[in-house]
Amino acid sequence: MTERPTFDELFAGCKRSAVHLEMRDMYTPDDPLYLDWKAGVQIDPLREFRDWYDLIMSVVERGVEVRRARIVSEPITDFIRHEYEVTPVLNIPAGERVRWLPRRRASDLALPGNDFWVFDDRLVRFGHFAGDGAYLGQEIVDDPKVVRLCSTAFEAVWERAIDHQDYRPS
Repeated sequence: MTERPTFDELFAGCKRSAVHLEMRDMYTPDDPLYLDWKAGVQIDPLREFRDWYDLIMSVVERGVEVRRARIVSEPITDFIRHEYEVTPVLNIPAGERVRWLPRRRASDLALPGNDFWVFDDRLVRFGHFAGDGAYLGQEIVDDPKVVRLCSTAFEAVWERAIDHQDYRPS
């Protein structure tokens, strides 16, 4: 499925910041790389996600700050453990800053109903997922009220979240 705008297009128009909030405990359950990891097969995240790595590297080199926060249930699911193990090999070397927030510490935060990206505090890309984590599509919103809601929610999470190097999942 090719969606418009693509991440390449969204990041191409980004000048200052791109922030991403993930709030699910499971994504893409049929992803072959996740299934290989779960089966104990050695995977090379940098090779498998080279397009993402190159995209983020180029965006960060242009001076765009890229941050990712993940709200997670503890004990963490297998999928989140997979993300946790991939993060220091893929996301961080590409230039992303990544933090984790245990869900129990997010109870008093007002959060949008879906995961999202905010680009330059002007545009939101919501990701929609089925209950089992299957990807259903995206929604692009430029309504200033929605952008402000998502930006504020992200910053509240970021302030409480634990930097990847210090987070030890249970």
